[in-house]
Amino acid sequence: MAGLNVSIAFFSLVVGVCQVLRQLSKRLLSPGAYGCLAREFLRMLLEIGLWGGGFGPDVVLTLLFLLFVVHGASFDGASANPTISLQEFLLLESNLAATAAKLLAQGVGMGMGWAVTKLYWSWELTHFHLIQNLIASECSSSIHTSLHHAAFVEGTCSFFFHLVLLKLCQSHPIYRVPALAATVTFLTYTAVPFTGAFFNPALAAATTFHCSGSSFWDYIQVYWLGPLAGMLAALLLYQGNIPRLFQKNLLYSQKSKYKIPKARMVAQVEGDKVQQKRKGEKSNSEPCA
Repeated sequence: MAGLNVSIAFFSLVVGVCQVLRQLSKRLLSPGAYGCLAREFLRMLLEIGLWGGGFGPDVVLTLLFLLFVVHGASFDGASANPTISLQEFLLLESNLAATAAKLLAQGVGMGMGWAVTKLYWSWELTHFHLIQNLIASECSSSIHTSLHHAAFVEGTCSFFFHLVLLKLCQSHPIYRVPALAATVTFLTYTAVPFTGAFFNPALAAATTFHCSGSSFWDYIQVYWLGPLAGMLAALLLYQGNIPRLFQKNLLYSQKSKYKIPKARMVAQVEGDKVQQKRKGEKSNSEPCA
């Protein structure tokens, strides 16, 4: 219980510090710089803080759900996930420069967040931190299945996450936030035994790319290409096209922007028939030359 209290305190401290830095960034930076860099950096710092716990699956999943609820309530438009930033770019919601700045901020924030977490472990406030320090340099790969299956698992998690995200993007936060948090928690519970359930390229790069047991190219295929393919599949299924690449809808027919009520349409068709009938009678009643 003492270890759990320490981790909750660490989690709360990271959230508080990120919120303070976010408010300072809003005041000191221009809106463009804040939007592209600061909030992505700060949210990535908060994202990586979850990995300072080291408890059983039930506690970790509970903390994960709470983490995403807090993110949803305070993320201020930041994604902390490269696939979400790329999705916004493909949807024409972000230009190339802004997307590149977000990806850069996510990378820097990931590195800083991991450094903060390792510093926290070095204080050895719990027995887990002592063990973690001893094995940190000899961690093993999170891939516990075949390479193709692992890439499929990460891609599937990313697919469902992005599909739910696209579906709920216009919903009220009171519904969107817990729904996304529950989705991430469920996908994590399902995929953890196979890949660690990252479906976030930046988070995976920080926490598992340096571990032995798999090559760098293996990690790229599973944790970068898998989630990217899942995002593209979700976007194509939801939109029918990828606006940045092509406008033609491959899956759904284009419907008229203005809908005509059914009753009005029937009345219009009947009126046309009556008018045609009268024209026919009029032409028949005319004398022949």
